[in-house]
Amino acid sequence: MSIELIDLHPAPADLKQLVQSGFKCQPRQLPAWVLYDAKGSRLFAQICEQPEYGLTRTEIKLLEENSPAIAKAVGDGVIVEFGIGNARKVSSLLNAIRPSTFVALDISQAALRDSLTRLANTYPMVSMLGICCDHSSMQALPPHPRLEGVRCIGFFPGSSLGNFTPKEAVAVLRRFRKLLGGGPLLLGLDQPRDPTQLEAAYNDAAGISAAFARNLLHRLNRELEADFRPDHFSYRARWQEEFHRIEMALVSRCSQTIVIDNSTWSFSAGEPLITEYSVKYNPQEAARLAEKAGWRINQRWHDSADSLSLHLLEPSD
Repeated sequence: MSIELIDLHPAPADLKQLVQSGFKCQPRQLPAWVLYDAKGSRLFAQICEQPEYGLTRTEIKLLEENSPAIAKAVGDGVIVEFGIGNARKVSSLLNAIRPSTFVALDISQAALRDSLTRLANTYPMVSMLGICCDHSSMQALPPHPRLEGVRCIGFFPGSSLGNFTPKEAVAVLRRFRKLLGGGPLLLGLDQPRDPTQLEAAYNDAAGISAAFARNLLHRLNRELEADFRPDHFSYRARWQEEFHRIEMALVSRCSQTIVIDNSTWSFSAGEPLITEYSVKYNPQEAARLAEKAGWRINQRWHDSADSLSLHLLEPSD
């Protein structure tokens, strides 16, 4: 059993800079990866188990049913997963493709270590390489013997691309194309559907989604010596039809002043702090997005309700 971790996690100074720039925006917003400290990763895993949130279960079933066809379509190579989380989805691909090495990129070192340990126990013949990083901004995979002269197969499930605006998503897909060095990318995308169903998925009755969002404030308090009062913010998830996305936000319940790293920020009552977006793409929009980023969709697999798709992307030239 072989597990190795490379720590490229953004430094605390980088988080300070993100807050400074994000809080100057209107509306105020931080990148979605900031939600994923160790506790945030655990809370997100709980969200995936909630009855309202069917995306994970649907995607796992889709992968299980189609993994032989996917393996045939992608060929041999090293699997590189962008954002491993709790590693529930990649097992079908590991069984079907049987790579010599699995590379997992994730912002949470705790999630990386736990997930790779579980996978290594099940797949002792696969070398596990974890890279703790913000994979959306990486310019190149770090030098490593396991990555020299190999063909990379990218895996980006969970509709995580939807956390970016379409313009940002194009940039991310271009970056992935560079990182994969000409290899294919298996991309999961959630599709537009009944807004009531979507809003419930991102605001579960158990309140896990709300706790996940508020954990961001606890993280800023801990790491940047901020003085947020999480109970002074309510959680909101709403469908924005004009953008085909769910907007998730913490909304200030009152006028208040926050101190973060010796900087003062005022929130008015009703003012939102955007924690993340989840953009939904129908197949036509997915094809246009891929084309702008230098990819073409080679194959597509979808669930019976055609609410979620796995797209196999190949470089377009």
